Amino acid sequence: MPVDNTETEVLIVGGGPVGLTARALLERWGVRVLLVEKHRELSPFPRSRLVNVRSMEIFRRLGPAARITAAAFAPEYGRVRFRDTLYDRDFATAAMAGVHAPVPESPVTGALTSQDRLEPILLAAAHAPVRFGVELIGLAEETDGVVALLVDRHHGDETRVRARYVLAADGASSTVRQLLGIGTAGPGALGDVTTVVFDADLHRWCARQPAGVYFTAHGSFLPLYPEGGWAWFAPTPEDPARADWPALVSRALGAGAEVRVEVLRVQHWVMDAFVAERFRQGRTLLAGDAAHAIPIIGGLGMNAGVADVHNLCWKLAGVLQGWAGPGLLETYETERQPVAHRTLRQAVANTQLLLQVQSRRREQLHTGEEAPDRVELPWSEEYFAQLGLVLGVAYHSDAVLTDNGTPIEPQPQPPYSGTDYLPTTEPGHRMPHLWLTPDSSTLDTLGEWFTLLTPDPADWGRQATAATPWPLRIEALPHEHVDFCGLRPHGALLVRPDGHIGARWRDRPPSDTTLRHALTTITRSTRT
Repeated sequence: MPVDNTETEVLIVGGGPVGLTARALLERWGVRVLLVEKHRELSPFPRSRLVNVRSMEIFRRLGPAARITAAAFAPEYGRVRFRDTLYDRDFATAAMAGVHAPVPESPVTGALTSQDRLEPILLAAAHAPVRFGVELIGLAEETDGVVALLVDRHHGDETRVRARYVLAADGASSTVRQLLGIGTAGPGALGDVTTVVFDADLHRWCARQPAGVYFTAHGSFLPLYPEGGWAWFAPTPEDPARADWPALVSRALGAGAEVRVEVLRVQHWVMDAFVAERFRQGRTLLAGDAAHAIPIIGGLGMNAGVADVHNLCWKLAGVLQGWAGPGLLETYETERQPVAHRTLRQAVANTQLLLQVQSRRREQLHTGEEAPDRVELPWSEEYFAQLGLVLGVAYHSDAVLTDNGTPIEPQPQPPYSGTDYLPTTEPGHRMPHLWLTPDSSTLDTLGEWFTLLTPDPADWGRQATAATPWPLRIEALPHEHVDFCGLRPHGALLVRPDGHIGARWRDRPPSDTTLRHALTTITRSTRT
């Protein structure tokens, strides 16, 4: 019989980058967390490769950004290259915006690093307990919490954990999502893919033209670590159990390669493309691939999951600590599900653009047309120039106020440009990066609290004194940034803990209770 032996505030299911990030975020808020992962250790496969600039902003605040960068490739690897075979010249190339070089819109630069290097860093970023080799097999919701049935996959022992909330970050084939009967919408499975991790000396074809991915007609090649190692991914052959993987990789490298290939690991997986119909059911919330499976082309999937939990964890903390009402959790799906749909569309578009390039090249070679040294990319340099989606996300929900103090009406499919990003202080948008000192950004003022940025901190300080019990800090906004932020000398921006602007007052507050009313409205608090 299962034993009841654990209680926690939040049970996280899944120990990938999204679950580990949620664990670190909730711990910073002082929330009691338990994470369970059905595998007996962190994944040994490289999997996700790109930590984009927005995720690095989040990790900068959490602390591990410097370690992530130290373990990552140099910025010049933030590029994709197209070749007929790996040892041919490029016929097309594109840079990854925000990774290949710094961008003025952020104080950080994204990183190209393999997931098996990222996960240990995220695991070390918090101390909350983690149980590996423990699988969730049942969920039952009660009046004030959830009872999860867990099984130790090694010993077979069953235990029950009582949690106030469950955060499911257990991947595209999410057990939690299936137990809850939550359906999905989208293309679904796009195909079976195999990743082969191997060692080979490919230095002579790549050293002078580094890249994060080399797309060829025979699969894609990815350098794994700065010190060496490679991966090849391609459609899974018909009989993978009998496949000669060293021969397949050697053949993909090209007849003239003459390189010895040592295969280390092989993983078969399905490239999924869908968004869950619901991100929440009762006290259980979905995040990351459990909520949306994004094709890998463009490096958007894992980063979308990190943004999910950055949006969610402060809301969970507020409800658990009593300064937010349970209704605040309703805004998680309202804000993040439209972003998931847009991200999925962008990833599918990226895949189509990739196929266009390869199809055009095959057509040239097949027809005997003289193959030019370069192929004009159908997106010019916009393939990874997705700052409009990475930094330009805008939330529309009851947790964002218009300039007249009323909640912004949700927009299921608001317009956006995936390539262009225009910094703005319109409520709902990410707070723009502005340098306050040579080493400190407006983003560095944000944290486990609401931040009031104002050129007049003394005047707003009187309001802040009455704005309890919300965690709140006032930061002076230098006068040189006032016009850019759309403020007058006594205006202010109220920035939520996830870095998105919750309210804006262009000038002096209309009453002594303005700030308190805004915090009450945003957090759906019942306090008066």
